[in-house]
Amino acid sequence: MSSPERENIADILCIGAQKASTSWLHNVLNAHPRTYAFPNSAPITSTNKEVHFWDWNRKRGINWYRDLLAPPSPERLSMDFTPEYALLNDAQIRECKELNPTARVIYVLRDPLARAISALRMHTLWQNRDAKPEDVEIRLDDRFYELLKKARIAENTSYFANYERWAKHYDNILVLNYEDIRSDPASVIDRLFEHCGVRIDEMPPEAQEEFNTRMKRRVWASVPYSVRPDVAYFLYGLLWPKRQAAERFFEFKFHEYESVLKEVEPA
Repeated sequence: MSSPERENIADILCIGAQKASTSWLHNVLNAHPRTYAFPNSAPITSTNKEVHFWDWNRKRGINWYRDLLAPPSPERLSMDFTPEYALLNDAQIRECKELNPTARVIYVLRDPLARAISALRMHTLWQNRDAKPEDVEIRLDDRFYELLKKARIAENTSYFANYERWAKHYDNILVLNYEDIRSDPASVIDRLFEHCGVRIDEMPPEAQEEFNTRMKRRVWASVPYSVRPDVAYFLYGLLWPKRQAAERFFEFKFHEYESVLKEVEPA
């Protein structure tokens, strides 16, 4: 059993966004010997990355959460990368702060349109596991509107509102742009490691070799089911205010929507 006196249950918390390379960040960060990923406990957790304490497992109790994340040695930093945490309400974040008072919090933002389509493709994959990609199309019908609610598309891309709830409790949140991960991953990882209090140059040679391998590896990709143009433009209009709000507040620029719209334009 772990000691309840440990300062944080989770030393490093990534709160999303879903479909914004959180799996890649977790995989690279976990190459460092000072970090600790809990044992894969699927389907209770999502692999060794997402504990889902506040959305799936709160009923299991705080001691369950503490025991699951307890590292084998006290100097190691335990990680919980659950993208759904971005949607926690104020009371849940307050409890998180009580359990993890000095946790390093990370929030990765992705262009709302591109993130939404990637999430819809993921949910469509779950619903059509045996289908060939060329036989599946995301179209603007009743099932689409149901999927929109189930995938919580609007809430997951309410970056400004989600950040504001978390910032009431944590004053040092590292906010990353997914497009920087694609264009300059080494710079992003430097910022991530500094935020988490670990250094690449303190890694032994074998760990650095594994780190270099993981830097080049893609962890998870959505099956590219066809998306009709009317779906893409509906989402573009729906999420436009959220993109504008995020760009103004975080001083980011999202450009991925341009390639998404070009991809679905009729030939």
